[in-house]
Amino acid sequence: MPKFPLITFVFALSLSSQVSAAGDAAKGKALYNRCSSCHAIIKGDEVLVKGGITGPNLFGVVGRVAGTETDYLNGSERLPIGLFTDDMIRAGQEGLVWTEDNIAAYSKDPIRFIKDYLDDETARPNMSVQLKKGAEDIAAYLATFSN
Repeated sequence: MPKFPLITFVFALSLSSQVSAAGDAAKGKALYNRCSSCHAIIKGDEVLVKGGITGPNLFGVVGRVAGTETDYLNGSERLPIGLFTDDMIRAGQEGLVWTEDNIAAYSKDPIRFIKDYLDDETARPNMSVQLKKGAEDIAAYLATFSN
């Protein structure tokens, strides 16, 4: 087989795997209910997507340093959140910035993600729910809520 067609085939294959790794924001919107029991999406004083307050506000999460969200709007009252584990705060201090890719990876297995990121088998985040399907789509949906 000539080298040029092989290189073309390998390049095309790599592009197709990159495309398939990207999520679909419309599908993510439909799947977000899996997240809303713990997470709301709030921009300033406006609740964009209702949800719980046990997990951090997910508005602007893409590009945010892990473990740094500080409060929630609950009605007209701002509530502090202190629900990050020391390990999630440490991950942020060690450079973890949320991207669509690592949000998807984290959502699939939060405990393993933090253990691997920190190279610490005792590390734990608060989130233990694992999204076996749709994590890329939810991450793409979250990326639509930016500052």
